[in-house]
Amino acid sequence: MDKYSFLNAAHSAHFAELYDQYLQNPDTVEPSWRAFFQGFDFGSENSEATYNDGEVCISPDIPEHMQKEFNVVRLIDGYRNRGHLFTKTNPVRERRKYEPTLAIENFGLLKEDLNTLFSAGEILGTGPQTLQSIIDHLEKIYCSSIGVEYMYIRNPKEIEWIQKKLNINDNQPNFSTEAKKDILTKLNEAVSFESFLHTKYVGQKRFSLEGGESLIPALNTLIENAAEVGVKEFVMGMAHRGRLSTLINIFGKSAKDIFSEFDGKDYEQEIFDGDVKYHLGWTSDRESKGGKKINLNIAPNPSHLETVGAVVEGIARAKQDDKYSDNPSQVLPIIVHGDAAIAGQGLVYEVIQMVNLDGYKTSGTIHIVINNQIGFTTNYLDARSSTYCTDVAKVTLSPVLHVNADDVEAVVHAMSFALDFRMTFKRDVFIDLLGYRKYGHNEGDEPRFTQPKLYKAIAKHENPRDIYAEKLIKEGIVDKDFVQKLEESYKGSLEEELEDSRKQEKTVITPFMEDEWTGYESADENKMMEAVDTTYSEEKLTKIADVISSLPEDKKFIRKIERLVKSRKTAFEENKLDWAMAEHLAYGTLLEEGHDVRMSGQDIERGTFSHRHAVVKVEDSEEEIVLLNNISDTQGKFYIYNSLLSEYGVVGFDYGYAMASPKTLTIWEAQFGDFSNGAQIMLDQYISAAEDKWKLQNGLVMLLPHGYEGQGAEHSSARMERYLQLCASDNMYVADCTTPANMYHLLRRQVKANFRKPLIIFTPKSLLRHPLVVSTVDEFANGSFQMVIDDHQAEVEKVKTLVFLTGKFYYDLLEVREEQKREDVALVRIEQLFPLPVKQMREILKKYEYAEDVVWAQEEPRNMGAYSFLMMHFEESKSFRIASRRAYGAPAAGSSTRSKRRHKEVIDYVFDSTKNNQR
Repeated sequence: MDKYSFLNAAHSAHFAELYDQYLQNPDTVEPSWRAFFQGFDFGSENSEATYNDGEVCISPDIPEHMQKEFNVVRLIDGYRNRGHLFTKTNPVRERRKYEPTLAIENFGLLKEDLNTLFSAGEILGTGPQTLQSIIDHLEKIYCSSIGVEYMYIRNPKEIEWIQKKLNINDNQPNFSTEAKKDILTKLNEAVSFESFLHTKYVGQKRFSLEGGESLIPALNTLIENAAEVGVKEFVMGMAHRGRLSTLINIFGKSAKDIFSEFDGKDYEQEIFDGDVKYHLGWTSDRESKGGKKINLNIAPNPSHLETVGAVVEGIARAKQDDKYSDNPSQVLPIIVHGDAAIAGQGLVYEVIQMVNLDGYKTSGTIHIVINNQIGFTTNYLDARSSTYCTDVAKVTLSPVLHVNADDVEAVVHAMSFALDFRMTFKRDVFIDLLGYRKYGHNEGDEPRFTQPKLYKAIAKHENPRDIYAEKLIKEGIVDKDFVQKLEESYKGSLEEELEDSRKQEKTVITPFMEDEWTGYESADENKMMEAVDTTYSEEKLTKIADVISSLPEDKKFIRKIERLVKSRKTAFEENKLDWAMAEHLAYGTLLEEGHDVRMSGQDIERGTFSHRHAVVKVEDSEEEIVLLNNISDTQGKFYIYNSLLSEYGVVGFDYGYAMASPKTLTIWEAQFGDFSNGAQIMLDQYISAAEDKWKLQNGLVMLLPHGYEGQGAEHSSARMERYLQLCASDNMYVADCTTPANMYHLLRRQVKANFRKPLIIFTPKSLLRHPLVVSTVDEFANGSFQMVIDDHQAEVEKVKTLVFLTGKFYYDLLEVREEQKREDVALVRIEQLFPLPVKQMREILKKYEYAEDVVWAQEEPRNMGAYSFLMMHFEESKSFRIASRRAYGAPAAGSSTRSKRRHKEVIDYVFDSTKNNQR
């Protein structure tokens, strides 16, 4: 029966499944397949399909023509699945060869069949067609300037939508005369801008868009069309290539400002150091041609190319939560990637994995790859193992359109397709814009060193504007004079801007998202050290305590959870508020005052150490109860999300969220403090440096569990020393609290201040339930954040050893002091490490001026913790005796016995200066 077989096993199983579905209920089958099945009578006695070892076979009575029909079905399926491999999408070199090809012989068809009429055309919506017509149709759809990958999508509705969309005009652009002129105008701006810079600023780095200029008309069309379908705000992230052209020609930044940056002038503002011109962000308002007002944002980014993707998603989500919660798709994130970066940098995978998660979804992002076919000097064959740089899209089954960047109409057409898909399905879509890079990685580089053959071809290649202009001239839409005037007019305007810029002495940097930050001030170190009123009446605290202590009576909860939640009320009544209550009451009071609170991180809902339980699950249904959302009808919103197992991507997202929403207390918590190591690029490039580089405040809070409790190298240290090394002037806060009241006021201060700084808090593990780690209700209601906590039990005249320390180590020393009844030792806690409260520390030294021995004590090794930082920022510390573990490569010992011994030796040394501090 092999000669009657029409499909291989895999395809036949799919066909059989479809046919069975058709027999049971024709209406559930895709219309194109339904039309195909209706053309044949499979149910007659002499023509039924049979099954044989996974293959569908046709009885010998089926005519040969019908077998050919099934072969045409296979051919159509082949184009849909593999057509993208055989497109005309590479403008400067031959594509790689793939086997098997789409030759008809590979599908059991012959040249003699080309003029035969086949009903399989019904699948394409064209009705019965000759094989040649079917092939022509398929070639236009799948193998022209646009290649489409989508058959891996598992949602039949999406596949059907895509196929219908592709069938319109054979997936070929069909623009009006005016639209074509508009496209040419924007393309001219892109080409002329780059050539202008090339002549005026010879050899300067600009990361030119040359070879991918069709991005500009495509982005322009995307924004115009999106505005017409209801998008009100755009948040874009992109690396270097083409950024300056995008800022000028899409976002409306003044060319004069960019020329000032090229001229290297100093900044008008003294409070920040600035950044290179192709890193800066921009915000503008624009009116679409249809009269719609839209807001455009391009986020600042560092040279870690894909980092900005996570930030963009966070900004978009913050805007959606704040203004568009009923229709989040009104904010459109756009991320522009490089081909080497999207394939090579793991952050992309983290961000892609976030797109459908409740805490991070943004109703679909349009990803655009400026595909230069090269990364710095690395050929694409050495840059990835995947077929395409965009294969990460398959993680979320997102469609990908590969487009020839020289065919500007195809690029604009693909962009419109991408927008329609995103708005319809609220899902990600990718456009792989296949072009080239005219010069080297930057304009001072010589690309022929490593790609001589490719760059010979590029040197002879016409730019996209000239290619398109020639096409329109042939169509009779424009003439050469029209094109020349376009170029002269645009370059004339640039000349005027250049002349104006030369009259300016300094460069002015416009703040990113200035509207969102209206009313907030810049703050230097002196401002950061000022007290902030964080009081909150006991009466209101009592009401919040009641809310967070009361579970719904009509629902069943695990008994341990019931006891835990009720214990909150007991703690309040007994005037012993622990760490969990510090958090809950801080969040609750801010919510009651109208602020939103967002928290995310691994296991953050209950807390890694089960202290928080901000989300309580109903035992039978796992319904989620969030008591902090029950405070009042006018309160802010409390958002809390367990994150995926990602640090880099999630910290980037939450940083972006805080960037766009300064009124929200935005918190990221590490499962253990050192897990933040995975987000080190965010710490180095954004959290510690953004205000200096981009004049950009941010109030992100990072909670990092820290403390030596014998849990080994990876679960002890939050790497305090790294954060402190990044501290300078007024760039962030670093704190290590020891009391619930101080934690409560610290969190409230973060929002109540009229400026924003990142806040790093080293949080406890063992102290979460420590009997001594409690505060009174009055300390919450009427207290404030204490940067230094003096030893109120010490009698000054008895103190001979003054110990400065921070964090959980205080309670270890306190226990020993009480055991030994050492009245001669005072323990002073430094609760804020940066900015260091130098004035208060000096007052403490003066108070205990008769102490013979001043110690800096820390549980971390000497080369870690705060010791080296203290030496740099507090001159007096150079004479302190240091009590610590000795220097180690790893933060802590893996052996609990060894860890306890070292810990004890440090404590012993604090209390006995005659011992050797060798650990």
